Amino acid sequence: MRLPLALAFFVASVLATQRRYDGYQVYEVTAKNKASFDVLVKLYNERSDIYDFWTEPRNVDFKTDVMVPPAYTKTFVNLMQVFDMEYHIKIADVQNEIEQSRKDIAPPLKTRKGLSKSSGDSRYSLDWTSYSDLPAIYEFVNEMAATYPNLVTVTSAGTSYEGNDMPLVKISTGGSGEKNVIFAEGGIHAREWIAPAYVTWMIRELVENYAAHPEYVDNIDWYIMPILNPDGYTYTFSPTGDRLWRKNRAPNQGICVGTDLNRNFDFQWNTGGSSSLECGETYHGGAPFSQVEARNVRDAILSVANRTKVYFSFHSYGQYWLTPWGYTSALPDDYQDLFDLAQSAVDKLTAVEGTPYKIGSSTNLLGLASGCSDDWAKGGAGIKYSYTVEMRDKGTFGFQLPANQILPNNLEVWEGVKVVAEAVMLM
Repeated sequence: MRLPLALAFFVASVLATQRRYDGYQVYEVTAKNKASFDVLVKLYNERSDIYDFWTEPRNVDFKTDVMVPPAYTKTFVNLMQVFDMEYHIKIADVQNEIEQSRKDIAPPLKTRKGLSKSSGDSRYSLDWTSYSDLPAIYEFVNEMAATYPNLVTVTSAGTSYEGNDMPLVKISTGGSGEKNVIFAEGGIHAREWIAPAYVTWMIRELVENYAAHPEYVDNIDWYIMPILNPDGYTYTFSPTGDRLWRKNRAPNQGICVGTDLNRNFDFQWNTGGSSSLECGETYHGGAPFSQVEARNVRDAILSVANRTKVYFSFHSYGQYWLTPWGYTSALPDDYQDLFDLAQSAVDKLTAVEGTPYKIGSSTNLLGLASGCSDDWAKGGAGIKYSYTVEMRDKGTFGFQLPANQILPNNLEVWEGVKVVAEAVMLM
């Protein structure tokens, strides 16, 4: 059936327009008792296609951030009042925040005339004073490999649903291949721009500043994937995309697109804290490892799992240093080991600028979430120290962390990572 010409033009116009969030607001909500908490959990599990929980409901008396569409504001507020929840508007104009954050985007790589010499990194495609798109990230890792061939090797872990490459960066001085490994990645959730910004900066720090801390590379092999969700990440930058897109871009059986890659791993998959709604933000997919991006990460990790001592997954936001498990409130048998190392790392991180981080298991701090990469890294791949680091901020800006916080964030998180690296050298 053919659409009438006018209707076809209208549909094409809508599809070519960037999603806007006019009238959307982010509410900070606190459930005061079990009944009200159960209501939040029900909304999270059953209406995540309408209400975007920027932070999951965790427990009674915990503050939860929820983005509410204008058409549902009255319903949402009435619900808060009926169940006697504390609530207030945290971000009054989401679209305005998006427009402000887009000022922090670096010019497309093909249009640049050269980076500012004041950045100190003018020879690279990234300078970490702005957020860069996917081509710039590709160019950067290739520049590092070309400039430091004795330290950096770039291979492909595979391609995404849309055919975008998923680079795997190895940083090593070579040798017998028996060194301990740290595996680090970022960008599994598209809208969390600070994650690739940190991971790429860490690559630069390990390589460019090798002479300042050669022990970290002489004694450890680093395997780093700077962008696990290249399709979604590209969509957040696109003039016809969605700045707050979280999932990948593979179509589902119905009308909705995307799976939450961090609910698609085959360890306690679909046992709670994910959604069966294809339109939901935490949709877990039709089966474990149904998504090619998750399979690519799995295979990259398994290729070095026997030598890997630490797995890092970098996210935003909230300022948490998280351990497994996410699928249950029970703790791993070796939780004290994980906690003690995390505490030492966070102590150094916080000492930089006083930024507070909480430490604990994912479920006990953030709420139930199954099928996550950190749980699989520990329970599936057998990596003892598996951490998810939720970086800045606490929710003032949410996923739209201003670019002037990129370097302060990176410097403090690096201090924590250094502590972990020093521990790995002794393992």
